[in-house]
Amino acid sequence: MCVKSKLCIPFVIFLSIWISSVESKSLVNVGVILDMNSQLGEMANFCISTALSDFYNLHPNYETKLVLHTKDSQEDVVGAAFAALDLLKNVEVQAIIGPVKSTETEFVVELGGKAHVPIISFSATSPALSPIQNPYFVRAAQDDTAQVKAITAIVQGFGWREVVLIHEDTEYGSEICPYLTDAFLEVDIRISYKIGIPTFANDSYISRELYELKKTRIAVFLVHMSISLGSRLFLLANDAGMISGGYAWVITDALSVSLDSMDSKVIDSMEGVLGIRPNVPRSKDLENFKTRWKRFFPQTNPKSTISELNILGLWAYDAAWALAMAIDRIAPRDSSFVNADQKNSMELLNLGTSQIGPKLLTEILNTRFRGLSGPFHLVDGEFKPSALEIFNIIGDGERIVGYWTPEKGISRHLDFPIGNVSYSTSTNELKTIIWPGDSTVPPIGWAIPIISKLKIGVPVKQGFTEFVKIEDTQMGKINFTGFSIDVFHAVLKALPFKVHYELIPFKKENGHSSGTYDQLIFQVYNKTFDAAVGDITIVANRSSFVDFTLSYSESGVSMAVPITHGKPKSMWIFLRPLTWDLWLTIAATWLLTGASVWAIERRVQTLQRSSNQSEVGMIFWLPFLSLVLPQRETIDNKWSKLVIVLWIGLVCILMQSYTASLSSLLTVEQLQPAFIDVSDLVKKGSYVGYQERSFVRDLLIEQLKFDESRLISYGTVEDYHAALSNGSVVAIFDEIPYLKIFLSKYCSKYKIVGPTYRMAGFGYAFQRGSPLVPYFSRAILNVTEGRQMDMIENRYFKNNSYCQEQATTTSANTSSLSAHSFGGLFMIVNMAMLIALIASKISSFIELVTKLQHHSQNYVTRLRTLLKVQPGGNTNATTHTSLAEGNHPMNTENNSGQSAEVDRRQSVGPVAPNKAVVMGSSADK
Repeated sequence: MCVKSKLCIPFVIFLSIWISSVESKSLVNVGVILDMNSQLGEMANFCISTALSDFYNLHPNYETKLVLHTKDSQEDVVGAAFAALDLLKNVEVQAIIGPVKSTETEFVVELGGKAHVPIISFSATSPALSPIQNPYFVRAAQDDTAQVKAITAIVQGFGWREVVLIHEDTEYGSEICPYLTDAFLEVDIRISYKIGIPTFANDSYISRELYELKKTRIAVFLVHMSISLGSRLFLLANDAGMISGGYAWVITDALSVSLDSMDSKVIDSMEGVLGIRPNVPRSKDLENFKTRWKRFFPQTNPKSTISELNILGLWAYDAAWALAMAIDRIAPRDSSFVNADQKNSMELLNLGTSQIGPKLLTEILNTRFRGLSGPFHLVDGEFKPSALEIFNIIGDGERIVGYWTPEKGISRHLDFPIGNVSYSTSTNELKTIIWPGDSTVPPIGWAIPIISKLKIGVPVKQGFTEFVKIEDTQMGKINFTGFSIDVFHAVLKALPFKVHYELIPFKKENGHSSGTYDQLIFQVYNKTFDAAVGDITIVANRSSFVDFTLSYSESGVSMAVPITHGKPKSMWIFLRPLTWDLWLTIAATWLLTGASVWAIERRVQTLQRSSNQSEVGMIFWLPFLSLVLPQRETIDNKWSKLVIVLWIGLVCILMQSYTASLSSLLTVEQLQPAFIDVSDLVKKGSYVGYQERSFVRDLLIEQLKFDESRLISYGTVEDYHAALSNGSVVAIFDEIPYLKIFLSKYCSKYKIVGPTYRMAGFGYAFQRGSPLVPYFSRAILNVTEGRQMDMIENRYFKNNSYCQEQATTTSANTSSLSAHSFGGLFMIVNMAMLIALIASKISSFIELVTKLQHHSQNYVTRLRTLLKVQPGGNTNATTHTSLAEGNHPMNTENNSGQSAEVDRRQSVGPVAPNKAVVMGSSADK
């Protein structure tokens, strides 16, 4: 009936065209090995088949087509191996996608290498499998080491110093441990406990392990295991009360990528857990695929409990797509194996090799495209580390609180600013995190059981009780006071948590000290005490047994010696207050002052017809005479007076400075220490003292090379004074804080001299690896930088300010005053002298010009007068006669006399004009 129908004709034509197109394509066999009974296997099977369907629908004209041959590994290494052998020998596949687990993939990779067939994995992330060591292994995923730096940044950012690693006791779970250990050690983080839980362990076994962990003080747990074992772990941890306030849990991507497939009860037990996983960029293709996933996956897998698609399914999709692209580029004509022996199908030695395998591997490694999971780009046969998202489990869901990238580290967003970006481990970049116990305060990383207290040893001292003082009260209690104890109490208040502690005196039954400070440190080392508090100096050999906090006081070892009263040793000490360059500068200024005054007063001295010898002598004696004698007769110019005033001011300042410096030198010369050089004491075999039970004894023997028999220990300030005054010892070696207390009482008799041997200062000692150390160190910084430290110091050392100059280290040499100290003063004075000299010359020039103008005016006036005294006479003759007689404007006096004579003669009677003038002129001459 269909043949006779006209409607069947198009269908037949379409069917024939489709069959011919299929027959014209080159078919390539590809194997797929999955665990079909697992959720991941179901997801991967759907994604791989969908990827090929999408690929060929988008590229209908491609000449090749992949034919999938799916095998079930039955969640077993042997099953995966048999599946791979069957695919390679009987089907002769050109590539294999899978298996799912790293342990299964390891053996399949060996077979692929022998057959030259690429093994493409989307889920085998174990670092034990390396594409570099296995050339035919392609990892279309990130290996587990890609997240190690991100985990380290998170742990470092929150300040956690110790971590408990809980991992699956399989090859997959153990391979990441060395990488985590090395990464943590680089930033001074320790994995204190490493617990491996077998996959077959029952609940009672897991509960016992958790109980043992709960007894420790560490409260940061890093979990790396599969979903089945991890779900049981968190249910039992929640029942044990370990998913509560004060605890921190971090999970790797082994659990993070499969959270959607977990039971709701498990998610509820993971409240506050922090996790990381690869970030998947958003795209339209991804959203379309997720829509199809929700529509078609439940239809093809009705019994599956998977509700959401994860990154492993997307990697499987992109791996199939990349394989289809690579196959089409090589367009193989013949995809059979060579040298395959069909008789012994189960013998590995007779396994054939693929003809296109090497070329196909190269094409896969060079394939690049934009996939559903992001850019598909293989580096050394695998995905390079990319962005990871940091999320927080809250309620029945999760919330992304930040990201981590290899370039920037921890950040809140992925949109990097333009330019250089620095790597950050600051968790302040993250959004608010809800921790176990519904707390927004990050856990400190450790927990102290409520039933126990920190046992803290305190040294018992006989002297220097300003630092530590222990007294028994009438109520039978022990009272601890002192500078070191008060600082400790202030530090406790600055901690972000409360610490239960008990101060225990390090003493015998008779009340005396149980030993030296080193012995107290050893009691902390052998865990008799949890810590030691007091005036304990941080020394290198002690740090081998305990961990010290930061120092809360200055320190350093120096020497106190008696002061001797004597006379100055040098007869030229009067020259020492000023350096030679200052003396030369003063001499040069002396000469410059005299030269300036001489240059200004030169015109006056010239008019007074001074000799050259007196003019040159003025340069030398005038600056000196100006200091002791009035110069009213010698100095006439106002600019000269200004120069003299500047010189006198300079000399007054220099005289005051010279007097002060000379007084200091004479005092130092008279109050000299008895000894300065430590080596002289060693050579002479002198007796020296030190504080009992102090590390200074070892310093004197080992570093300064004193004979042990020449060392005497003392306990109090009074003992120091008695020993130095009666000559039992010539010097006392001790730390500077103790010497300051000593000198505050006897500052007029002793002083600190010689070099200071640097020490780290006083600190508090804790057991090695104690998590309290960084918190106490930060609290010490807060206390020492605030006003509270000043209050504590004033409470115990306010009376020690007397004779502070004596309580500081001094030297026998006092620095002299140099020209550099008065450079500005000399510059001002010399510049003022130069200005005065220039101003005086300008004034003289102006005065000269004024006089010339005045004489010129007188000449013109006199000339007019002479022309008027000859009425009716010969004006030219008179003018000529007057000029001939010397009536020049520069000789005003002669002209006046001649004029008077002419007037007189005119009154006597008429005289011949020319003759009278000539005669008058002769008479004047």
